[in-house]
Amino acid sequence: MAPESRRDRTLAGEEITSRITSFPGELHDVTDARLVAEGFLFDLARASAPSAPEHWDDILLVVTELAANAVQYAPGPFELRLRRTFDGVHVVMHDTSTTEPAPRPFHPHSGGGGIGWHLIHTLCDQVSVVTHEHGKDIHVFLPW
Repeated sequence: MAPESRRDRTLAGEEITSRITSFPGELHDVTDARLVAEGFLFDLARASAPSAPEHWDDILLVVTELAANAVQYAPGPFELRLRRTFDGVHVVMHDTSTTEPAPRPFHPHSGGGGIGWHLIHTLCDQVSVVTHEHGKDIHVFLPW
């Protein structure tokens, strides 16, 4: 039996500069979006480690919140785009709703959320929303 060939697992810089994935917009897609982001960060960390350990978790949390909001508030598919920037990671969440996100009051005793949009603004260096006739793109920049 011939030995299995070993593939070189080093990644060229252009292989980890961006990742784009589309989802149908179902509940399990929130987890799938987080897994895509984690794979991107794993590849990115092999080329350039985060400047602080919490940056990894912050990016995953923001992607999870954005995906959950897309599933909850926008009917249909959504798209996740991740891109390495000079000093961080640019995340774009595209969904089919033209309604801009707005902070909601958070009532910890009643449940029902209300903390996600506040959390996104707290963890990100920059947040912007661009609406167009087919939905919106939420752009966030996080440190790496």
